[in-house]
Amino acid sequence: MAYYQPSFVCNAGEITPEITIPCTRKFKEVLFVIRRSMKKLCEKGGRRTRKRHAKIAAGTGSHAGRPDPVAYAKSLGYSEKELKTVPVDAVMSHGCGNPVALLELRPGEIVLDLGCGGGLDAFLAAQRVGPAGRVIGVDMTREMVKKANENAEKAGLENIEFKHAPIERLPLDNNSVDVAISNCVMNHCFDKVRAFKEVYRVLKPRGRMCISDLVTAGKFSEDVLKDKVWGEWLTVAQSKNDYLRAIEGAGFQEITVEGEATFPMAENDDRLKGRIVSIHVTARKQ
Repeated sequence: MAYYQPSFVCNAGEITPEITIPCTRKFKEVLFVIRRSMKKLCEKGGRRTRKRHAKIAAGTGSHAGRPDPVAYAKSLGYSEKELKTVPVDAVMSHGCGNPVALLELRPGEIVLDLGCGGGLDAFLAAQRVGPAGRVIGVDMTREMVKKANENAEKAGLENIEFKHAPIERLPLDNNSVDVAISNCVMNHCFDKVRAFKEVYRVLKPRGRMCISDLVTAGKFSEDVLKDKVWGEWLTVAQSKNDYLRAIEGAGFQEITVEGEATFPMAENDDRLKGRIVSIHVTARKQ
């Protein structure tokens, strides 16, 4: 008889008990129902996120207490010089790091920006790869893609384009990208292994991935789990170890945490202090 070792999510932290459960037909049915319910819950949260980002793209949404976008970008490590070289509307306070700064992009390379938003990281990458290179931004929100393409047109850049698509279904060929970057987006994916496998698929052999993202550290109160913003995010958030395992499970090698720090926005909330961490990770395809 086959056996199953479960991983239960408790307060957004994964616990793997030292037990095994017989994989009976009844157990598989129960597991299927649980997974389906969790997926529906996360899809509902995803729709809310898309609506919120659509409002921000239109200039009518709230930044949920975040500071001025330029000031916020500077706090993440973007220089004033960098910010002056991109369209003003591309600077939106959605990230948790500066992935382009961790890379040595080469002229002529093809770069994929996962969850590109207004296009800040994509525009910086386009400058580094030059006219012989190319940058493709992908975002799940149509309004964001429209805004980013308008920004590219205003800037007169011909080596950059933005497409509407979920990360789990990238509109790109196998082995077609040299570098994949992402800034505080992969944590929103319900099935992270599937999302990272899709990134792995489109990367060329020995292709690089560089991401800044948020992970959890410790348990959360019932109050936080019911919070309209943080509670929704915590339904799909993972601990650092689980997040890194998802990257490894997708096939990546040379996985390195280049840096980590508590997330400043969360530190302003006593319920979250020390429990949400920004990490910067690099990895390679075989």
